[in-house]
Amino acid sequence: MNRRMPVVAALALALFGPAHATEILRWERLPLAVPLVVGQERIVFVDRNVRIGVPGTVAGRLRVQSAAGAVYLLASEPIEPVRLQLQDADTGAVILLDIAAEPASENQPPLEPVRIVEGSMANARQRSDHAETADDEVGTAARAPHQTPVPVVLTRYAAQSLYAPLRTVEPVPGIVRANLRRELALDTLLPTLPVQAQALAAWRLDDLWVSAVRLRNTAASWLDLDPRALQGSFATATFQHTTLGPAGTPEDTTVVYLVTRGHGLTQALLPMIAPIDASLNLPTPNAPGLDGGDDAQ
Repeated sequence: MNRRMPVVAALALALFGPAHATEILRWERLPLAVPLVVGQERIVFVDRNVRIGVPGTVAGRLRVQSAAGAVYLLASEPIEPVRLQLQDADTGAVILLDIAAEPASENQPPLEPVRIVEGSMANARQRSDHAETADDEVGTAARAPHQTPVPVVLTRYAAQSLYAPLRTVEPVPGIVRANLRRELALDTLLPTLPVQAQALAAWRLDDLWVSAVRLRNTAASWLDLDPRALQGSFATATFQHTTLGPAGTPEDTTVVYLVTRGHGLTQALLPMIAPIDASLNLPTPNAPGLDGGDDAQ
């Protein structure tokens, strides 16, 4: 019995050891290779909530599922090399995966799970012989985002997130998705213009929020958009297009990006920023020209 124990232990390691191994891939802005085998599901741990961009060329041949920070890939047929995009739903950061699926061969071992971690370029610089220079570079890089005004960074990020392909969205450290009710009443936003406004999405960076609002022309003529017509407390306002075409045309819709400080869009609208006090509009009893208050000559 004692002589058989090492054999059993070795057999257990051979059968179960590889199944629990995890391949570590470091994301350093270079596409990561994730090979697949037809009929074998491979798990990619990203530890973040991601949206997945899958080319239409692999539709029906690749099953892609995402749950709780893990992406599950299963190829039903051989797949030529193709690139997937994983976008962080909170920050917009994109990770690129290059996949290819080969037919299973005899004695094909199970595919190891893959875990994607952030690259260690900063640690490598600290280990270099020029540590002081590296520290200066890190400090400069940390200050770089502040060289561009935050409202500009937020507006550009919002526009890219709504209009640009996932692969072209520039990741911005610190940006997070903010809550914005799609049914938010926006009747007071442009009360003098014949437009319908609908809240789309919002993001936050530091103490600034950017809210994207869709505008649709309801009139039968062209309409010029002027930021001065906006009613609310906004740090900046940027229209995707400065004119709207007649209702029913492809040009009748655009988006305005509203940047607010210290709070979201809801708190920046009327009457939240200027509650109406009817008593302020009542006439003063002793005001000149009113009954009982004629000036004596």
